[in-house]
Amino acid sequence: MNVIPAERGGRMTPSREIFSRGAGGEFPQGEASRVSQLVYFLGIARKRKWEIVAAVVGCFLIGLVLTLLATPLYTATATIEIQRETQNFTNVRGAEGGPERSIDPEFYQTQYGLLKARSLAERVVRDLRLQDDPQFFKLFKSGLAETGFSNGRPISAQANARLRAATNMLLASIRIDSPRFSRLVDISYTSPSPAFSKRVVDAWSQHFISATLERRFETTSYARKFLEDRLAQLRVRIEEAERQLVNYAEQQGIVNLPTEVGGDARGSSSERSLIAENLTTLNQELARATADRIQAESRLGAAGGQVSEALANPAISSLRTSRADLASQYAKMLEQFEPDYPPARALQQQIRQIDRAIAAEEQRVSGSLSQSYRAAREREKQLQGQVEALKSGMLDDRRRSIQYNIIKREVDTNRQLYDGLLQRYKEIGVAGGVGVNNISVVDPAEPPRGPSSPRVLVNLLLSLVAGLALGGALAFLLEQLNDSFDDPAEMSEALGLPLLGTVPKTVDADPIILLADPKESVTEAYMSLRTTLSFATEHGFPRSLAITSSRPAEGKSTTSFAIATSLARAGRRVVLIDGDMRSPSLHRMLDLDGTTGLSNYLAGDNNIDAMLRRAAGSELLLLPAGPQPPNAADLLIGDRFERLTSELLERFDHILIDAPPVMGLADSPLIGSKVEGVVFVVEAHATGKGVARVALSRLGAAQVHLLGVIATKFNTKRAHYGYGYDYGYGYGYGRSGGETSE
Repeated sequence: MNVIPAERGGRMTPSREIFSRGAGGEFPQGEASRVSQLVYFLGIARKRKWEIVAAVVGCFLIGLVLTLLATPLYTATATIEIQRETQNFTNVRGAEGGPERSIDPEFYQTQYGLLKARSLAERVVRDLRLQDDPQFFKLFKSGLAETGFSNGRPISAQANARLRAATNMLLASIRIDSPRFSRLVDISYTSPSPAFSKRVVDAWSQHFISATLERRFETTSYARKFLEDRLAQLRVRIEEAERQLVNYAEQQGIVNLPTEVGGDARGSSSERSLIAENLTTLNQELARATADRIQAESRLGAAGGQVSEALANPAISSLRTSRADLASQYAKMLEQFEPDYPPARALQQQIRQIDRAIAAEEQRVSGSLSQSYRAAREREKQLQGQVEALKSGMLDDRRRSIQYNIIKREVDTNRQLYDGLLQRYKEIGVAGGVGVNNISVVDPAEPPRGPSSPRVLVNLLLSLVAGLALGGALAFLLEQLNDSFDDPAEMSEALGLPLLGTVPKTVDADPIILLADPKESVTEAYMSLRTTLSFATEHGFPRSLAITSSRPAEGKSTTSFAIATSLARAGRRVVLIDGDMRSPSLHRMLDLDGTTGLSNYLAGDNNIDAMLRRAAGSELLLLPAGPQPPNAADLLIGDRFERLTSELLERFDHILIDAPPVMGLADSPLIGSKVEGVVFVVEAHATGKGVARVALSRLGAAQVHLLGVIATKFNTKRAHYGYGYDYGYGYGYGRSGGETSE
């Protein structure tokens, strides 16, 4: 019965789907991918614990020996403060700047580099005369202590070599440290002598301060010399430009007046021409004359009695008052008399006389306004003529002032450059003369009270850490080089098949005896395996099942017998076929007669009952392999094997076949293609992953329905995750000896 696996496009049955997800197995497919990496590495450490212990102990002993043999070293430390260099010493707010003077990483990194400069080390060597001190070279165990001196006196021919060597020795042991965002710098020096370490650190800090001041003075000296030359050149250029300016103004008749004593914001002098001044004044007068003319014209156009002069005239005001009185009297008289009444006519005559007097006065006022208007208009015309004349002169002056302004701008530019350089020259002179030091010693070095190296506890701790790291790396490397399956969880991922079960390894015990005891861990493992296989098909346990492996002695024969025995105990009718006709083993394992068997039937003998053997104390029947044929594959190619399975399936519930190994033989693919399912046995800690993959690929090429993998001879002590087989009942693992064998 050939069942197409779901992996090759077939439809998976419900029970098969559950089975493929690992139902009933200790390790479902893909379990290793979900296990924590920490647990994985702890499993490796548990497995390779002795290699790790050896690496830790070895590193610890090496660290202890090196620490005890090391020369004690003493470190002296001095602390200095480095402030940001100030640029403007004439600033009344002080030498220190504002926010722009904050921590400058570029500046301080430069200072740290200068503190480790070779030139500074040479200054210290020359100051302490270390190149001529033989004790210094002996202190550091240098060969120049012998070759550079003769009878304690320095050899002149070796002077440069001693200087370079002493400088390198100081640079090799000096250390510059600074906390982040701090102006404090620690200068440390380590040597076998505490007094010498203090001398070097003190000299180093003092020479750094001296070198900084010298560089600053040299820089200001160069700057002063440069500015002096530039100032002399600019002075000559200013004099020449001013001379050209005066000569051109005299030739062109340009007369300019200074507008302000201080000049403009850029420091250049500001001038205005005389014509421009006159034009400005006359234009202002013309504006006032125009305003006067407009005012006079507006008053002239008003009625004679409505202008301010008429309203303010006392004579007109008196006449208007008298006329108002007379008009009042005349109105009252008309209430009683007629207009022809003589007194009324007299009042009316008086009113007419007053009206004529008022009109005469208003006429006189209008004449005065006309005269004022004509005078204002005449003055406006005269001013307009003068302004027009000045405009023409102004345009001509501008044309003549183009070259004048060019020369003047050159004068102003040179004067600005001159003033700026002169100011900078004065500032540099002040800075160079003051010589403010931005570096100060905060804490001078003190003689070390104890050695800074070697530190026993730290070195031993580092040795332990190094040993752990080396042991871990060694364990991981050994694990990577190991190609076998040390963990059952790896089989599902590496082989692409579900893990059906795991059989523990036993030592020095007969598997027949172990399987006879239901409390043994091996028996429990095979019972669990039988339960898992009961989910393999829709009808439960496969009716025809072959068990094979990639190579001999992996436990497939024991597995076949154990599964068959478990089924027989459950009341099933089971027949076990020894399919390995090349190297049969089941009849010897069960101490049965194997003279006739499978090979006889495949050769043409149909008497199956005469070939079947019953195991002692069991309902299990065995069909031995029979005599070894010349070529077992030829017997399996025909239809006799299928006839055998069909006939046995009519009489038994299950057929189990102990198939030969896959590698190098064609028997297992032939057998596997004629049964309902095949179980692949892999010996843990022994079978290579590559070998198992090749064997499975051969079975897959023969369209074999692979149900899963069984891990045999598994040693829990070599596993990554610490599996056990107590099953919760206290049966334990490895209670009896004996190793499961073929």
